[in-house]
Amino acid sequence: MKRVLFVCLGNICRSPSAQGVFESMVSARGLQSQFEIDSAGTGGYHAGEPPDRRAQAAARRRGYDLSGQRARAVRPSDFQQFDLILAMDRSNLENLLRVAPANCAARVRLFMSYAPAWPAEVPDPYFGGDQEFEQVLDMLEAASEALLDEVAS
Repeated sequence: MKRVLFVCLGNICRSPSAQGVFESMVSARGLQSQFEIDSAGTGGYHAGEPPDRRAQAAARRRGYDLSGQRARAVRPSDFQQFDLILAMDRSNLENLLRVAPANCAARVRLFMSYAPAWPAEVPDPYFGGDQEFEQVLDMLEAASEALLDEVAS
């Protein structure tokens, strides 16, 4: 079992989108039983809320369903539970590393490190328009495919 956690600030745009994209790719390869996939935020501002309606709409246009997800904050147990904790940007990476236990079993890194041809950070589309949500999905698809190729082999 491979356990992957995607992390952004509020867990309503980037990380739930990453979760949805990655789950879809895992499912398309018939590997659902081999993965546990979740998302969280370094802040609990939106705990219990569904993903942003614009993130859901953009994802739906590409065939991804985010409707069942609910925002949550990163928990201390996540650092032991997950093999990979993937931050959407450097700020969230730094926040994760600041609270990660020294003996952390998880590898905490930038998600876009799996797609080096793209920018290193996934921009937060929250204050943008539809195009920003589409750009985020482009980036998440590229990194998700590379991540899946690496961990499924």
